[in-house]
Amino acid sequence: MANRSLNKVILIGNLTRDPELKYTPNGTAVCTFGVATNRSWKTTDGTVKEEVQYHRIVSWQKLAELCGKILSKGRKVYLEGRLVYRTFTGRDNQQKSITEIVLEDFIVFSDGRKQGLTEETAPTAPGESKTEEQQSEAPVKPNEEMAKGDTQEVSTPEEKKTDENVNPDDIPF
Repeated sequence: MANRSLNKVILIGNLTRDPELKYTPNGTAVCTFGVATNRSWKTTDGTVKEEVQYHRIVSWQKLAELCGKILSKGRKVYLEGRLVYRTFTGRDNQQKSITEIVLEDFIVFSDGRKQGLTEETAPTAPGESKTEEQQSEAPVKPNEEMAKGDTQEVSTPEEKKTDENVNPDDIPF
């Protein structure tokens, strides 16, 4: 058996810009956006230091289209993906290196506002309506949209669905 390896990145941070959705010449959707993560610590003399890291995120296909629809600058998100290092020749003919995270799954955190899903973004069976509690607990499938302010899990079809949502207050760091 070959040696096993793992390339997995997990981030919780805020979008630094609105997602940019484009299509390749073959019609494949690709969405790029930035996420900032913060770290703070106390030095030995008691002063608080803070550090910000910026990450370039890339998503493809249906996940890219979903990111383009429901994400926006400033939103807090949980991201899972894999690291990719690539090189390219810039406009100045210099060789450049870039590190990206290819998105595999994400969760959008609520921004604290009370907004329900609209009829258009949360389809229900005829004659049936969802309560606000049901709206906020329903997982979003990749072909559905969700309104800003809702916390939902989003994953690709080949991944298992879970009903777990990450609450930022439960994270120990």
